[in-house]
Amino acid sequence: MAMLERFVNRTQFASYEDFRDHLEIRVPENFNFAYDVVDVLAREEPDRRAMVWCNDEGGEEFVTFADLKAGSDRAAQTFRRIGVRKGDAVMLVLKCRLEFWHALLGLHKLGAIGVPATHMLTEHDLEYRFERAGIRLIVTVPDEALERAIERAAAQIPGQPLLKMRLQGAKPGWLDYAAETAAADGRWERPTGADATQNGDTMLIYFSSGTTGQPKMVVHDFTYPLGHIVTAKFWQNVRDGGLHYTVADTGWAKSAWGKLYGQWISGSAVFVHDYEKFSPTKTLETCAKYGVTTFCAPPTVYRFLIKEDLSKYDFSKLEYAVVAGEPLNPEVYEQFRKATGLRLMEAYGQTEMTVGMGNFVGMEPKPGSMGKPSPLYRMFLARPDGTACDAGEQGEIVVPGDRCRALGMFQGYHRDPEGTARCLRGGIYHTGDVAWQDEDGYFWYVGRDDDLIKSSGYRIGPFEVESALMEHPAVMECAVTGVPDDERGQIVKATIVLAKGFAASDELAHELQAHVKKVTAPYKYPRVVEFVPELPKTISGKIRRVEIREQDQN
Repeated sequence: MAMLERFVNRTQFASYEDFRDHLEIRVPENFNFAYDVVDVLAREEPDRRAMVWCNDEGGEEFVTFADLKAGSDRAAQTFRRIGVRKGDAVMLVLKCRLEFWHALLGLHKLGAIGVPATHMLTEHDLEYRFERAGIRLIVTVPDEALERAIERAAAQIPGQPLLKMRLQGAKPGWLDYAAETAAADGRWERPTGADATQNGDTMLIYFSSGTTGQPKMVVHDFTYPLGHIVTAKFWQNVRDGGLHYTVADTGWAKSAWGKLYGQWISGSAVFVHDYEKFSPTKTLETCAKYGVTTFCAPPTVYRFLIKEDLSKYDFSKLEYAVVAGEPLNPEVYEQFRKATGLRLMEAYGQTEMTVGMGNFVGMEPKPGSMGKPSPLYRMFLARPDGTACDAGEQGEIVVPGDRCRALGMFQGYHRDPEGTARCLRGGIYHTGDVAWQDEDGYFWYVGRDDDLIKSSGYRIGPFEVESALMEHPAVMECAVTGVPDDERGQIVKATIVLAKGFAASDELAHELQAHVKKVTAPYKYPRVVEFVPELPKTISGKIRRVEIREQDQN
């Protein structure tokens, strides 16, 4: 029996409605992805391809499930030997090194809590995370600047001893992951009794992106990987024997969406490109070279890809492409479709869940729409009083109370009962995102509630203005925000990164303003245009409009 069929009642559905109403995912007692998926595949199909890994230095690895079992067994054994126990929090700052997968699966086997993080964290970021999550061990890539920041951050919390481990090379105060795991004999048995994991135990903590305020600690339990069956099989359309590539650093929750859980359950291998700096040409080259069959990336990546000459690359193996992370501008959708023949299937979700809405397999996408609600969450749009919105009416995206403990849904914010209560007020989960629904049931993103611009009595969503700007060839990226104004309350501002070959000027600013007036309602045009070399973003690549607003108020 294929792995996927052990967990779902059906793998194909006649329509979206059939999928929404009849999908069932079976949750075994005491499910542990590392044992019940990876180790089972290692036993039944040891030579089955699990991963294709490469880097920019010419490194290349073809990883089997037998390899993953052996590596994760050694990692679990090593972590236990140095003092990590069930329930301890372990931070992994490993970029896309192959060891990330061994280490994370090893933590799952041990019952410790994985806390993936990015190498771009500052000393302040690290101190905040160490203290808030109670980190017991950190495993990191060799990086002197990062290591110094870690040491300084740890010194600020003297009552909380921190074990430190780097991938290669021991030094004072630091263990050597390669040497320690090489010394392990790999004999590892699934724990029993009090050491065994339970479905409700904490498996992962992800720090949210922090688009507003300090990042929150999002807790997921051991059933979380099963929620990504919807992500991989029914949104990304991965197939048995395929090769899926999600562009994401392992420090982002997006990597859980596309680099291990749902893909392996669904029979697809994952492709990993370990690079120091994103390059659209390199991404296109590696996808063609290794025969990627399904592809997932945030809109930022697609905006760079469509600026390349896509006719130079072989897309014969590429069958399906999806997008999530931020709203997709329709212009990007159309340019990618013309170049590749593939329609970008957009979805919506948060670190707190798996795919919440999507253009699922078999649906006809509408460019710019998030699609329709996942059967797991049955999201709807709510007015401030909690009642459901009518078609065409803007409202907050929420998850109804009976779905707040659905598969893949977070368990709350770690050590933050007040924050958990705020987002679960009234018995429903409040996403903080605003959208509207059309007569066909498709949802359309408007913006974060905090990002909406209120000008002369109008409510203006930044995304619709950004989409209009993105249609102009001069615009590579943009962020639309509100600027305080005595007469109108707020006026619309566009902060723009120009494409190659264009230079900032008053004439170009006027041209962009006229363009927006032409393609959308005239009152939405940006009265202020600022050209910048780059936009402020979170560590996961999302635009921080709050930072632009704060700068404008100072």
